[in-house]
Amino acid sequence: MTAQPATAESIPPLTLGTRLSYGTGAIANGVKNAAFSTYLLLFYNQVLGVPASIVSGAIALTLLVDAVADPFIGRWSDVTRSRIGRRHPFILGSALPTAFFFVLAWFPPSGLSDLEMGVWIFVLASLTRMSISAFEIPSSAMTPELTEDYADRTRLFGLRYWFGYAGTFGFTAFSLAVFFVATPEYEQGQLNPEGYVKFAWLGGALIFLAILVCALGTLKRVPYMRQRDELGEGASPPSHLKEMFGAFRNRGFLSIFSFGVLKYTAIGLYAATTLYFGTYVFKLQAGQLALLTFDSLVAATIAAPLAPKFSALLGKRNTSMIMAVGGILLGLSPLILTYFDAFFRPGDPMLVPTLFVIGAVYGAMIAISLINTSSMLADVVEDHAVRTGQHTAGVFFAASSFMQQCSAGLGILIAGIVLELSQFPTKVAVSEVTTAMEKSLLLHYIPASAGLWILGALCLLFYPITEASHRANLARLRAREAQAREQVIRDGAFGSPAR
Repeated sequence: MTAQPATAESIPPLTLGTRLSYGTGAIANGVKNAAFSTYLLLFYNQVLGVPASIVSGAIALTLLVDAVADPFIGRWSDVTRSRIGRRHPFILGSALPTAFFFVLAWFPPSGLSDLEMGVWIFVLASLTRMSISAFEIPSSAMTPELTEDYADRTRLFGLRYWFGYAGTFGFTAFSLAVFFVATPEYEQGQLNPEGYVKFAWLGGALIFLAILVCALGTLKRVPYMRQRDELGEGASPPSHLKEMFGAFRNRGFLSIFSFGVLKYTAIGLYAATTLYFGTYVFKLQAGQLALLTFDSLVAATIAAPLAPKFSALLGKRNTSMIMAVGGILLGLSPLILTYFDAFFRPGDPMLVPTLFVIGAVYGAMIAISLINTSSMLADVVEDHAVRTGQHTAGVFFAASSFMQQCSAGLGILIAGIVLELSQFPTKVAVSEVTTAMEKSLLLHYIPASAGLWILGALCLLFYPITEASHRANLARLRAREAQAREQVIRDGAFGSPAR
């Protein structure tokens, strides 16, 4: 018998505990993103001495794995049936493999050549990312199943992004303050190889615990979540491909996907180079860098309650575009001013406070944009269902996972290209970096970052869904479901088997 979703009247409201458990899961992806986007390139390039082109190229190649694996994970979760629903088997099963592969990525065998090291990075990064996709895709796909409310989805994603930021920047700040402190041998503690041992183990533990909290805390909502709609074509490769390519015929999804690939590439570029700017341009110590990571936590705290307010005022699409463009222009301002020798010099007492304030405001604007685009993607699920009759949230959020993986793939690839084009040296001491080296790095980075954000924001001009059209989509779907239930009753009355 086809599983029918519970009616809107019979679904109890989300409790605070469920919301917090769902949000806590984002810590896992936050920790992984912090480690892979910010530290992986620095660790293998400046600590171990592997050329930036090899490291960034190896990580970028993992996108080929993501492009195949992520959509199949999403589609597989869409068609799964089990006692604990279609999402939770993947969430629970991903906890241990993700933590294991994450830790292993930071312990390469000794004696490897640069090329062999590149292969090692590729294999471990691919395994880690496939494992976390098995968590991130089904857990994100739960959002439109947890609530249909247009505004509540934005609030739920706001909470998820706050925990994601807490995982990313809380883990980063703690690591800089505890694991990467300066020593007589390493004036810049983030270049100390010993610090990465504890860094890896703590990251693995946090990932494991966050995934379990999310899984167990949302398990009681399974009876109220939409389950697999129809037996249909099952999980065969042709049906997977049909659903995946069908998603790209939805204009709303295509505009979000285009924006997402470009914005997450820009985020990855920033994450992979921010330690270079902090270490070599602004000459900051590990403690100062740790302090500056808290600006993003402040940003997330500001963004979570403001995102739905801006959404109500300007609409989700306009909010995403305005905040993305305005935020990146503000965020790049210290680097632009530094290039023209118009910003605070290293050691100036106003340098760190100014960077903190700019980072908090810029980060809040970017976070508001990200929260709204995620909520927009949830609205695409119903828009697609009206057109096709299939609720394939897993397929859409697989694309979302792929977009985020671009931050550690294309973003790091472009970061490697920026470092190579600017001719920034490998394993260089801070005292050896010249003004010409700094300006070359800035000259190549600033246009790349701004161009990615602005071009991506323009893609959202093609997004068509408004709050009114979303409500209309929900009304159509409820009418269809009511008609289907009535048909089942009529068939049963005449002795026909329920379908």
